[in-house]
Amino acid sequence: MGGIAFLLIASGLMLVYPKAIGDIIDQALKAGDRSQIDKIALSMVAVFLLQGVAMALRYYLFTTAGERVVTKLRQDLFASLMAQEVGFFDERKTGELTNRLASDTTVLQNAVSVNISMGLRNAAQALGGIALLLYTSPILTGLMMAIVPAVAVGAVTYGRRVRGLSKQTQDALATANEVAEESLSGIRTVRSFAAERHEVERYRSATERAYDVARRRVRQSAVFMAAASSAGYLASAAVLWFGGRLVLDGKMTVGSLTSFLIYSMMVAFGLGALTDLWADFMRAAGAAERVFELIDRQPAIPASVGERLASVQGRVEFQQVRFAYPTRPDVPVLQSIDLKLDPGEVVAIVGPSGAGKSTIAGLLARMYDPQGGRVVLDGRELGSLDPEWLRQQIGTVAQEPMLFATSISDNIRYGRMDATDAEVEAAARAANAHEFISRFPEGYRTMVGERGVQLSGGQKQRIAIARAVLKNPRLLVLDEATSALDAESEHLVQEALDRLMKGRSTIIIAHRLSTVIGADRVLVLEGGKVVQSGNHAALMGQEGLYRRLVERQFVAA
Repeated sequence: MGGIAFLLIASGLMLVYPKAIGDIIDQALKAGDRSQIDKIALSMVAVFLLQGVAMALRYYLFTTAGERVVTKLRQDLFASLMAQEVGFFDERKTGELTNRLASDTTVLQNAVSVNISMGLRNAAQALGGIALLLYTSPILTGLMMAIVPAVAVGAVTYGRRVRGLSKQTQDALATANEVAEESLSGIRTVRSFAAERHEVERYRSATERAYDVARRRVRQSAVFMAAASSAGYLASAAVLWFGGRLVLDGKMTVGSLTSFLIYSMMVAFGLGALTDLWADFMRAAGAAERVFELIDRQPAIPASVGERLASVQGRVEFQQVRFAYPTRPDVPVLQSIDLKLDPGEVVAIVGPSGAGKSTIAGLLARMYDPQGGRVVLDGRELGSLDPEWLRQQIGTVAQEPMLFATSISDNIRYGRMDATDAEVEAAARAANAHEFISRFPEGYRTMVGERGVQLSGGQKQRIAIARAVLKNPRLLVLDEATSALDAESEHLVQEALDRLMKGRSTIIIAHRLSTVIGADRVLVLEGGKVVQSGNHAALMGQEGLYRRLVERQFVAA
């Protein structure tokens, strides 16, 4: 409200200036009174100083309010993205989502901070000017306002076109951002295949498409601005012609005509500025449509709604589970899967690529919901449990662990944010990571780089294991945790994993025999179905897929 008050004060004081000019011409100059000229000039100085203070306060209040709104908008958008189910991210590219956070919110930032302030100021100036025009000469005002309906219709048509083109421009920029994000995040792969020129060409093509849409939008703006400006100047010419005749006929003073012309210019400038801002607001409308679409989206799997069990024994059951990924609903991944995991039991899941091994881990953590059947933890269907609580009970060590571009300590502490330094070190010792961490000059404060690129595969795995140790989960999922390691690293990692698995219900997804042979039970998947089940010795005594997989591994070795 304070910003609006200062806006009205500044706009009102601006409208005093043309009246003062008219008074000088009609009264002071006509009478030859220097003192009256001095008096009017001094009063105008005071008016301008007060107007400057009001303008500064108006700008400050509106801009800070706009910044606060956009900051909250960015926070809400990011929170909404973090709450979406994993299937949502399967369908959207990271570059598109980061573009919504960066580019679209920047467009909105300009609209709700500076542009709203300028729009209200120019609207107040135009409306105030029109009121004073009517007061000065209703006849000339009617002549000048005859063009307004045509301009208004043109503005509406222009606004609709610009809004559509602005949305297309933002979408094209999002596509270009996706290309850039993929190329930069995969720069090692790009460099390995000497594909720099190919990626530059891909980005060039994407930005050229954005440029083509932007050029069409600019063309529309140029045509409308030219038409609106020409109409305004033609109206001014008509006012000058007809006003001059009124002065000659004695129906209007020279001062009144001068004031009227200045008010006309102020109204024209105000409306012209609104025309420019209208295009920006249409761009913001297109950006807002995309931003609020994401903010208002309800996740298919809520982030934190449901029951939290007082304790977890670790009994897991998959009962006739059927599943297909949302992006490929016509391609079944799991077909009538039955699986039982008793508390403290270690179950290994093996099979060829694409058999559905990692999908089982995803369903256990409720990254997805099955299309049929049930997944049950301690007698409770996962759909009735709080997903956030459920995931706190599960520790995962993947083939390629995700590390953040922070310190080693922060990456381990990701398992439990309130852990002390001593607890972090104890977890690192349990994961066979303390020794190599201590060799770094910065120790636990060593920065690991984006995705942990400054660490070896074995080092990253042991930090991921330390993170799982610190989390102290009741359920453990090891997804190809040692498949990409050399023999020495595998030995250290396997030793840490054996320590981590003790007393926990564990699912091991693996190809290597060394990580399967000690499991209590082995499930063999093929084509989304369990085709064999038993311990290693029993399965080796049968003709079947498991025995063939093991024999092929020995032959490859």
